[in-house]
Amino acid sequence: MCGIAGIYLLNSQAEPEHNILQLMNDSQWHRGPDAGDYFYQPSVGLAHRRLSIIDIAGSPQPMQSANGQACIVFNGEIYNFAELRSELSSKGHQFNTQGDTETILNAWLEWGPDCVQHLRGMFAFAIWDKQQQCLFLARDRLGIKPMFYTLLHNGQFIFGSELKVLRQHPQFDHQLRHTAIEDYFTFGYVPEPHTIYQHSYKLSPGHTLLLKHGNTSLPEPVQYWDVPTQWDKALTTDTLQQELIGRLREAVKIRLVAEVPLGAFLSGGVDSSAVVAMMAGLQQEAVNTCSIGFDNPKYNETEFARQVAARYQTAHHESTVSENDFGLLDTLADLYDEPYADSSAIPTYRVCEMARRNVTVALSGDGADELFAGYRRYKLHMHEQRLRDALPLAIRKPLFGTLGKLYPKLDWAPKFLRAKTTFQSLALDTVAGYHNSIAILRDDQRKKLFSKDFTQKLQGYNSIEVFRRHGAKVSHLDPLKIVQYLDMKTYLVGDILTKVDRASMAHSLEVRVPFLDHKFVEWAFTAESAANLQQGSGKFSLKKALQPHLPDDVLYRNKMGFAVPLEQWFRGPLQQQLESKLLSDVMLSSGIFNEFELRKLISEHKAGLKDNSTALWTLLMFAVFIEKETLSMIPG
Repeated sequence: MCGIAGIYLLNSQAEPEHNILQLMNDSQWHRGPDAGDYFYQPSVGLAHRRLSIIDIAGSPQPMQSANGQACIVFNGEIYNFAELRSELSSKGHQFNTQGDTETILNAWLEWGPDCVQHLRGMFAFAIWDKQQQCLFLARDRLGIKPMFYTLLHNGQFIFGSELKVLRQHPQFDHQLRHTAIEDYFTFGYVPEPHTIYQHSYKLSPGHTLLLKHGNTSLPEPVQYWDVPTQWDKALTTDTLQQELIGRLREAVKIRLVAEVPLGAFLSGGVDSSAVVAMMAGLQQEAVNTCSIGFDNPKYNETEFARQVAARYQTAHHESTVSENDFGLLDTLADLYDEPYADSSAIPTYRVCEMARRNVTVALSGDGADELFAGYRRYKLHMHEQRLRDALPLAIRKPLFGTLGKLYPKLDWAPKFLRAKTTFQSLALDTVAGYHNSIAILRDDQRKKLFSKDFTQKLQGYNSIEVFRRHGAKVSHLDPLKIVQYLDMKTYLVGDILTKVDRASMAHSLEVRVPFLDHKFVEWAFTAESAANLQQGSGKFSLKKALQPHLPDDVLYRNKMGFAVPLEQWFRGPLQQQLESKLLSDVMLSSGIFNEFELRKLISEHKAGLKDNSTALWTLLMFAVFIEKETLSMIPG
């Protein structure tokens, strides 16, 4: 796991300025504290920070091919590099190291841009080819590893593992993207391929980008992989359950190669426990497991983590975090570089911090909820879908649309009376209904929150366009598969994987994700929807397959997750800070917000009339970001 950066002068043969590339690389020192180096040729400069995992003594980066034609900077792990190495050696390619980096280099020399089709792993890399005078960027299929880039006004193309890398360049354009702000207040993050900045981008998962010298316009990325959207015959429930353990075990096995201490996160939930169970059956030594608990029993899962640890006799490490652990606000803003509103980033940061004291590599259970329909919202969506199927849109739209407008938002009421969002969703089609259900601030709420001037700047844009763009590819699939696909293209990469990458890299910890092995995904996603959502339970077949390996207390209890007591914080210890940040001069003069609505959200929550905690946290994270952004623009 590493950090990469680079500068490519598209219309010049000069070397990039060394001091600027060094500033860019130094900003990501935390991603690779073991080593760092640079490569320069006319028009290009590449930089690397290394966290050594495999071939510790060798494989320095930036790395040149044996023939000197190409040079690479690479972040990630290629799990099939040994097989690829043998294949490439048989084709006459020379190897001087024992690691996976040189395998990518020779794969490029053999197959060019198609090299990515041969790689199994998580990766973000850039290859400079001197002979072809081109720079090639690639990102792994599911988006586990990040890649940011921008084209500056002076014809310089720059890239890096984090946005902060790009921001170090003195010519970086800080203009905010209005549509990204609309997206953020819907999703709680800025979805790919955009960033909060108008002219900076994320390379989307499963995409490559090829830049050629002399071409000063930014080319369109090329998609080389997607989650399956077509298959001849769906995987049956029986087949899924019969083959799942063997396939998951293989995905875990190839992720156990490391020359440093290796372990796993263990929350006590189904997914992380499944990974630990597989690891225990694959290695002779005790599995290192890492858990955090909370001093409030309402949020504490350590009892279940201990059950799994005891069953598999793991070397279990545990730490307790205070429920009032809210001292990371500024740290989070520095980590994510753009507004990011998932409050579970706090405990995720803490578990990575604790894990790094014991291991350098940790396996996680991320991705299973999206792949096997584990989120509660999938069940709720399918309940709504039955009504959609029973009533035509011509009836639903006026009936439920009117009810959605008239029905109050009763946050204080029992769950069965909190029907406003449901009524609104029922008036919409599958994609729009899901968009409404998952929104932090729904369409009507965002319209109230934004100022008239800012609304005009959006020029009619609505964040539903993110879902429409992805949903168009899977309109032929059933409603459950559609929303799973939407989450894999947006929530998984924009929220979950972003959270884990930044939190782990802040502590120089590598995290590997066996449920997101692309071969496993290609197989599992073709399962019939009844195999995943059945008898009112998500992950139905996954849990059935795991019954011989995990106790029922772990498999069939209610899902908890990394919850944070925002509601109490904003009526107690964070109340004053919340008000000062949201009503600061920077926020009120930004031209984005309706001050009356900001004050209303705060006062309603403060008085206990509504639980606005998620919306307020989203606003707070934006306020912290924009305050830091404003300060960074002041000449020092």
